[in-house]
Amino acid sequence: MSSSSSPAPSYAAVLRTRYACRTFGAALMGRLSYGMISLSLVLAIKEATDSYVVAGTVMALFGLTSVLLSPARAGLIDRHGPRRALLPMATAYALLLTALALASSWPGAPGALLGVLAVAAGACTPPLGPVMRTLWSDLVPDWRLLQRAYSLDTVAEELLFVTGPLLVGLLVRVAPSVGLAVSAALVLTGSLALVSSPAVRVRSGREKAPAGPAPSQGPVSGVRAAPSLRLLRGAPGLRQAIAVSAAVGMCLGAFDLLVIAFADAHEEPGAVAWMLAALSAGSAIGGLVHGAIPWRASNRLRLAFLAAALGLPLAAAGLSSRPHVLIVWAALGGLFVAPAITTAYVIADECAGPATRTRAGAWVNTAFNAGSAGATAATGLLVGRLPLPLCFTLAAAPVVLSAATALHRSRRLTLDTAAPIGLGRERRSDSDAEPQPSVSG
Repeated sequence: MSSSSSPAPSYAAVLRTRYACRTFGAALMGRLSYGMISLSLVLAIKEATDSYVVAGTVMALFGLTSVLLSPARAGLIDRHGPRRALLPMATAYALLLTALALASSWPGAPGALLGVLAVAAGACTPPLGPVMRTLWSDLVPDWRLLQRAYSLDTVAEELLFVTGPLLVGLLVRVAPSVGLAVSAALVLTGSLALVSSPAVRVRSGREKAPAGPAPSQGPVSGVRAAPSLRLLRGAPGLRQAIAVSAAVGMCLGAFDLLVIAFADAHEEPGAVAWMLAALSAGSAIGGLVHGAIPWRASNRLRLAFLAAALGLPLAAAGLSSRPHVLIVWAALGGLFVAPAITTAYVIADECAGPATRTRAGAWVNTAFNAGSAGATAATGLLVGRLPLPLCFTLAAAPVVLSAATALHRSRRLTLDTAAPIGLGRERRSDSDAEPQPSVSG
């Protein structure tokens, strides 16, 4: 689709793109499973073992395995295509979740068995998010629409992680393990629908491109290095996106725990839901607005400013006198969450060639999740030992520092070569050669 013949840039135009609704809907169905799995797993394991320690350990094993192996699973998608690699992962993942549901439905189930099943399931988690973002690059080759597509994807994912726990709250009335079974059904059904989409068939036809760094990634030392390492070494823009994504994850992971401590300190535990809801609502609004603005600044420069704009309000939130003040700060900071994540994914897409695009997005996703998990654990050690305002400042420090580093590096880049919306390159038709990224690569 050339830019001259494409529809006017809008979210409706994104959804009117051929195969977009079918493909995006299938991916969202499968990704709803990820919004449910954490709470479902904890509740089911707690019911089976009557131990929060076992439930927390099993959940940690599942999350750690899933996060650490995410780039490897994405590499399989890049190497073999979604149709050949995604479906076996989704099938194995669904079967293992079903086994977990059955095992956890027995009172007194061995914790070791539950842990082994959780680790195996985490290792097979299908990378539906990175796959969908890769497909957006093919579905929407017009640079005027791609940013809107990524913003829509990020906002929708944010809403899934709000809807998922609510759905689990309804299912738990039947039995705690039912949430695991429904998660298995969702991910398998969504993955089946996704790989049957004509968009995936077109994508699979392009998987014959040789693996390795994209032409835009420059010379790479050590030709025997793993593909993921070659990708990281040759793409400074991708390294920036990964660093900022990890910092955003750290900030948000710590914030989730700090608002609980803040509400307890003010004896208003009911305010926690409002604080987190304000953050999510701000993120959804900010993501939609960000995707609709024709940015002229480069992605890397814009990512730096978005990261700083996210961190500063959340640091100031620690100085709030009352919970309702913190809710306002959370909403302000939330305005920049989805835009920052969206921009990081756009940069990852720019820095990757056709054979590494899924893997590049998976690195950004992995960095976010790893940062969130690590910061949550670290914050748990700091709360009660340090004043809460200082804890909020420390939580925001990584994202502000990452912004400063990114801004320093971006000053060496020229802005006049950026595409009108800041995607850093103009997308051409599928028959054209892969374009070289300019300011964001």
